[in-house]
Amino acid sequence: MKIGLTADHRGFKLKGKLTKYLTKKGYDIVDYGTSSLNPVDYSDLGIDIGEGYKKKEFDYGIAICGSGIGISIACNKVKGVRCAKVDNVRDAKMAREHNDANIIAIGSNKLFFEIKDIIDAFLKTKFTEEERHVRRIKKISDYEGHR
Repeated sequence: MKIGLTADHRGFKLKGKLTKYLTKKGYDIVDYGTSSLNPVDYSDLGIDIGEGYKKKEFDYGIAICGSGIGISIACNKVKGVRCAKVDNVRDAKMAREHNDANIIAIGSNKLFFEIKDIIDAFLKTKFTEEERHVRRIKKISDYEGHR
């Protein structure tokens, strides 16, 4: 399985740790930056990983910025992306089970053991495919303006 991974300067060190962790678990990593601690705009990175998903360059993605909020908003600007900002294992599971999220956004301020648990839950959890969830996701995916 291929995992897209991106982080702004505040998540750069965490991205390095996650790359090692996920590679050791057998995942292939597609790195969307950044490559240093120099300040960058999370918005560019969120859109880049979103476009990577749209082009089917990876199966699931992980996006990191200071809070996880800004990069999740940027990811969701790309049609077809369902990025969920998650704070814990339960959020990660719900993002997959109910929302079929394909990218998760995480704040860089969490402890590494917490982040590993969140990512493991996200990658192991399947979408339920229940009609109510499919219907709700379709409404979001098909939305083009006024209801």
